[in-house]
Amino acid sequence: MEIAAKEVLGVYHAPAGHWVGDGFPVRTLFSYDRLGKLVSPFLLLDYAGPSQFAPTDKPRGVGEHPHRGFETVTIVYSGEVSHRDSAGNGGTIGPGDVQWMTAGAGVMHEEFHSEAFTRSGGLMKMAQLWVNMPARDKMNPPRYQAIASDAIPVVGLPDGAGQVRVIAGRFGTVAGAAQTWTELNVWDISIAGGACVLDVPEGHNTVIALLGGQLSLAGQALGDGDLAILGAAGSRVSLQSESGATLLLMSGVPIDEPIVGYGPFVMNTREQIVAAFDDLQAGRFGSLG
Repeated sequence: MEIAAKEVLGVYHAPAGHWVGDGFPVRTLFSYDRLGKLVSPFLLLDYAGPSQFAPTDKPRGVGEHPHRGFETVTIVYSGEVSHRDSAGNGGTIGPGDVQWMTAGAGVMHEEFHSEAFTRSGGLMKMAQLWVNMPARDKMNPPRYQAIASDAIPVVGLPDGAGQVRVIAGRFGTVAGAAQTWTELNVWDISIAGGACVLDVPEGHNTVIALLGGQLSLAGQALGDGDLAILGAAGSRVSLQSESGATLLLMSGVPIDEPIVGYGPFVMNTREQIVAAFDDLQAGRFGSLG
């Protein structure tokens, strides 16, 4: 039986950028308020950089702010980012590392360039993915996964076409490094050049973000920061790059629940958003001290 290809539902060119704090010039490649169920179980993807920063004495970044009801996944390609949160977690991630933070019932955190990167300056390139949580888990306690580059399994593509770093989910028989609440995959893919065919599970919404190089998907050309959304039906994804490419492939079983979001909170009802603001104002998210 012939394996069906996933249908390309749309290709979206990279939007204009904006600043998050004073440390992260980002382009929001997708968000749930624009694409809704097509990207579920994912909510948002910010692509930061590549941007050159001059040396300085004052760290750049985003100060203390809250989250509730979802997870943030930060993937660093160049530079260093330091994190600290009200659950007592913290650390610095550099090239190849991943930080997977579950906000759950609520957390305060901050993200800044590391002290070393602040002093030296250099190229910053990273991506931050927001992952939704099912209603049953949204009020679970916060969780923090610091995933070093050498803890992420790497699988070579056939014929030397490149490699896949399995951040979450599975690639063939290889399990990813991160723990997740629902069935999903996050693959950090480097294509050296040529063609490759990926097997993405049937029933998974699939999103491909090109973070460098050139890529052709079903005859459509993608450039830096472009996004392709594929349907849940089928499982074959054919990619081609003459000069090489770096991309994130995110796939997952959709969470078939209402999404009501406001700023740093993503819940299921307006009443839950109001409750989140009440809890924030009452200090129930804790503080960084």
